Amino acid sequence: MFPSRSFVLARPLLAVPLLIASGLPFALAADETAEHERLAAIVRQLDMIDRLAEHAATVSPQDPTRYHFDYERLREDVGRVRAGLQDYLVPLRAQPRDPVELRGDYRQSAPSGMKTP
Repeated sequence: MFPSRSFVLARPLLAVPLLIASGLPFALAADETAEHERLAAIVRQLDMIDRLAEHAATVSPQDPTRYHFDYERLREDVGRVRAGLQDYLVPLRAQPRDPVELRGDYRQSAPSGMKTP
């Protein structure tokens, strides 16, 4: 008439995986929210870097030096990284897009007609 002792002991053990599984979506949602917050903070920092690079380009000395920092190229790469993060944060489509390679190498040679010190 009464359930076997092993069945009575197994019932609480069956409840443990169910409790863990029921809390898993909440934990994953919290992790996803935290990740989105971190990525949004990175986008804000990239915006600040872009503004700083724009300002630095306008105030940098225009001396005829052999090499100078290519702020425009930096701003293009920052824009690519920002666009990739924004595409992840707010996906417009389900299919992955082709990645665009960063250009790097922000040192430019002076035009051949300019004197170098």
